[in-house]
Amino acid sequence: MAAMAASLPGGGPGTVNWADLLPPTWERIVDAYLADDTPSFDVGGFVVGSEEDEAWLLGKSAGVLAGVPFFDCVFRKLGCTVEWLAPEGETISPVAHVATVRGPRRMLLLGERTALNILTRASGIATEAAKAAAIKASSGWAGEVAGTRKLTPGFRLVEKYALLVGGCGTHRMDLSQMTMIKDNHVWAAGSIPKAVAKARSACGFSSKIEVEARTLEEAKEAASAGADVVMLDNFEPDALEAAAAAFKAAFPHVLVEASGGIRLDTLGSYMRPGVDVLSMGSLTQGYPCLDFSLKLRKGITSGEANHAAEVAGAKA
Repeated sequence: MAAMAASLPGGGPGTVNWADLLPPTWERIVDAYLADDTPSFDVGGFVVGSEEDEAWLLGKSAGVLAGVPFFDCVFRKLGCTVEWLAPEGETISPVAHVATVRGPRRMLLLGERTALNILTRASGIATEAAKAAAIKASSGWAGEVAGTRKLTPGFRLVEKYALLVGGCGTHRMDLSQMTMIKDNHVWAAGSIPKAVAKARSACGFSSKIEVEARTLEEAKEAASAGADVVMLDNFEPDALEAAAAAFKAAFPHVLVEASGGIRLDTLGSYMRPGVDVLSMGSLTQGYPCLDFSLKLRKGITSGEANHAAEVAGAKA
């Protein structure tokens, strides 16, 4: 089953199916996840056999549901079907019956942990991103909150996808999407202008160049050299506002990003005039996971079933 439509970031009109962004080759990562988890015999599957059965996906903590196409893909590859009872992007309340998975019993259990590992992490990121998006919406600030490249190796696509579901920007997807010149690049090249010039000679007009600046003077030097974006790194909120205002007065068309030590509890204080982007590594690094479980229908307790029915009834 394809991912369900989720609200546009920032509460915009209409709906969007984020799964349409995924490249044709994306399912290979799911093959790798399954191969990693079952490299040889599946003795547990041998125990339960291949009788047709169904399992309930239960949401056991509050948060934003994300990772639907990846969860679907796990079970599709194992010959199972997934019926979703909540759309991706929706905030779920525990204990919620989120989906029903049907197929051979051993395949349900073979895919269980891999699918849950994806869903709990994607939903955890989307939940943090949604909190950041809500802070932005309540502030009236017109900029964008984005993640960073602080990602889990092998899990990049899922984590970037989850940011979008939660309502935040992805920032650059990888090293090939946008050139970011940081302190190490400047030290190696000799200066900011030399680093920008060499980067432009390779990426041409079609790729943006961003330069990390520790001072207002470095930001102005980067813009003068042709940078499209400057990052004011590790500025305190008041100093950030003053630097952004002075920079924009000289370079109104260059984007200003702020980063470094920004957390959800301090995010609002950085939403200042002149700042176009706030990036947060914490959105994809150290995020809390949501709690989901997948239980064969026979193992669902009457209490869980009744509570899920109550939650569904209240939502309706």
